[in-house]
Amino acid sequence: MTGRTRTALVVVDLQNDFCAGPTARARFGGAPARLDAAVAGSVRATAEARRRGVDVVFVRFTGDPRDQGAAWRHRDLALGKRPKCLEGSWGAEFHGVTPAPGEAVFTKRARFDAFLGEGFEDHLHARGIGHLVLAGLYADVCVDSTARTAFQKGFHVTVLTDCTTALHLPYDTVLHFMRTVYGARTAPADDPAVWTSPPSDGTPHDGTPGGEPGDESAAVSHEASAEVPAGKEEPCPPVPR
Repeated sequence: MTGRTRTALVVVDLQNDFCAGPTARARFGGAPARLDAAVAGSVRATAEARRRGVDVVFVRFTGDPRDQGAAWRHRDLALGKRPKCLEGSWGAEFHGVTPAPGEAVFTKRARFDAFLGEGFEDHLHARGIGHLVLAGLYADVCVDSTARTAFQKGFHVTVLTDCTTALHLPYDTVLHFMRTVYGARTAPADDPAVWTSPPSDGTPHDGTPGGEPGDESAAVSHEASAEVPAGKEEPCPPVPR
């Protein structure tokens, strides 16, 4: 990662089947306003990234059965899940955002992790990007999967707290997990610091020794997370979709 200091906003799965219409509303068990707020925040973050000259990268999901592995098909059959974001359908179209000319778009074919989309990682390396700012859906599924791989591959990770929400788990728990395990910075998109790469010398993200990385006070209101017993690491959360 030496020399890769640029930042990119990665907009994850802002598509109709995840954001709007009966499919999205039926799956999202929380208040619809939370989902709408995450989408609106992602739209604002996209505009802000463009204003700042920050690269914007779009990631989309398609769930066509032909692309599903045996385990994916078995899960859907067992849980009665229907495929979402079928290629060429309204459900697969972007919602609230449209890639501008020159902005890269990558497709995950029955995959959660953006790094499994063909060309995604190569694009980041070619652009000299070492810091990913994540927005989109969902924090405990595809955003988490992408953040996890990014961290393991040496990318700095920032999660925009007003630009995503969780599908299966308490949102605050998911953010705590990312901070603890990936060293992610979690902050709202109007914090100017999120648009710059964190220091590489181990300094905490807020610049103070031992400080907490980021402030979720501006995030959309979510359920309070459970306390994690001292000395125990929070378990890796399951991510059914």
